[in-house]
Amino acid sequence: MTGQPAGRPHVSDHMDRRAFLRVAGVSAAGAVAAACGPGGPSAPVASTAPPPPVTSGPPASRPPSGPPNWDDLRTKLTGGLLRPASDGYSAAKRGFNSLFDGNNPVAVATAATVQDVQTCVQAAAGRVTLAARSGGHSYAGYSVPEGGLVIDVSALNKVEVRGSQAVIGAGAKLHDVYAGLAGAGRALPAGSCPTVGIAGLTLGGGIGVLARKYGLTCDHLVSAQVVTADGRVVTASANSEPDLFWALRGGGGGNFGIVTEFTFDTDPAPDLTVFSLHFPAGSAADVLAAWQQWIAAMPPELWANLVLSGGSPVQCRVGGCYVGGAAGLNTLLNNLTTNAGARPAQRVVRSLDYLGAMKYFEGSSARQSFVASSRIITTPVDAAKVVALADGRAGMDLLIDGLGGKVAEPAKDATAFWHRDALASVQIYAPATTKNRTQVTQSVDDVVTGLAAAGAGGGYVNYIDPDLPDWKTAYYGDNAKRLADVAKKYDPFNVFRFGQGIQS
Repeated sequence: MTGQPAGRPHVSDHMDRRAFLRVAGVSAAGAVAAACGPGGPSAPVASTAPPPPVTSGPPASRPPSGPPNWDDLRTKLTGGLLRPASDGYSAAKRGFNSLFDGNNPVAVATAATVQDVQTCVQAAAGRVTLAARSGGHSYAGYSVPEGGLVIDVSALNKVEVRGSQAVIGAGAKLHDVYAGLAGAGRALPAGSCPTVGIAGLTLGGGIGVLARKYGLTCDHLVSAQVVTADGRVVTASANSEPDLFWALRGGGGGNFGIVTEFTFDTDPAPDLTVFSLHFPAGSAADVLAAWQQWIAAMPPELWANLVLSGGSPVQCRVGGCYVGGAAGLNTLLNNLTTNAGARPAQRVVRSLDYLGAMKYFEGSSARQSFVASSRIITTPVDAAKVVALADGRAGMDLLIDGLGGKVAEPAKDATAFWHRDALASVQIYAPATTKNRTQVTQSVDDVVTGLAAAGAGGGYVNYIDPDLPDWKTAYYGDNAKRLADVAKKYDPFNVFRFGQGIQS
């Protein structure tokens, strides 16, 4: 607008978010991603109403100053508006990460229509910080701005399959997206946490378990309906607002405008084989060294991650999925174990349909409390140094997700997503409480620094980290300059500002 105690890697284990991420190593949330809302995710809404008119024209002059008229705004919204003294405000303001429950927006608006989003922007732009929220998974809490206006788009959650394309509202959660697509025999490569919003995921790129075969979520984007900083509604596509369309594919949530609807190209839903290999203690460095060579040589049909679970000793597991049958997968897995010189203590291989596989990788929708960051591996790193970083850090996970394959096909500047040449992303994830937050943050920062010293640089904007050094270059590389130009064009007065916004 945005992967945990160890458990067996089966959907029947009812894994919490930490356990899921150890299996899948996938999470997706951007600078401003969605919240589940006080009542949990609602069912997808099929809409037969015509879309709102697309408006254009020159950007407005500087927004007015002074506080918004909240009572007036409330009367204009189809959805609701909650202020700090309102019943339900405490629940409505919350994002996914409970570390940010102390943040107090000045209001939470529920957008039931695109016009509601326009009305909020027109009433509050330049007066208070604006944050669109669909799933609320912003790792830095940017979707819960202190003293700002949260524009909750979770009610804009339709999932409509139209032939080979899907029209998906910005508030749709991944579990609803997968169910809606699977019912029509279609698939979209995306993340795995069931309550992540499609908006934050897409706008930051969209790494997931099918990325090596089908590419990033943003690579399937055909067009997006966007409310701009001056309250206009525009359609961004290859032929309409092309600069904005380029920026929306990897430029990070919260920048440029508020997307209210996406149109994606989809693929026929494949049958998949999922797997998990648990390696014995003491083998982590050998497995990681072998895994880096192995994943680079694998066909794109295979996606895999490697998870290092901190402690003494460091634990290691490899999991993933394969577009194909168990026989072909087993041959590839045998190649890894032979090269690693380590026999898994546990090996699980299961064939599932598309929806079954997406459910296999799901974690719990329960809220979590954590600190996280990321690095990017472009060429193999020193495995022993990486494993040493996790030694003694009980509770911390390093989740290393394989990239390459279809992800690497576009040029680095073809979209805003910069890390096309990456071998893998690394997410550093550690549970935290308000009491130990400073200590845990320092521990995560130390690992981030250590990963850079071991050869992993950059960062993934959907694992947004307010402490990441040189974050613009880390997230966007050489694309940062063009992103700044797009932001100035569509948001010249920095209406959609936040701590790591493009114009921050």
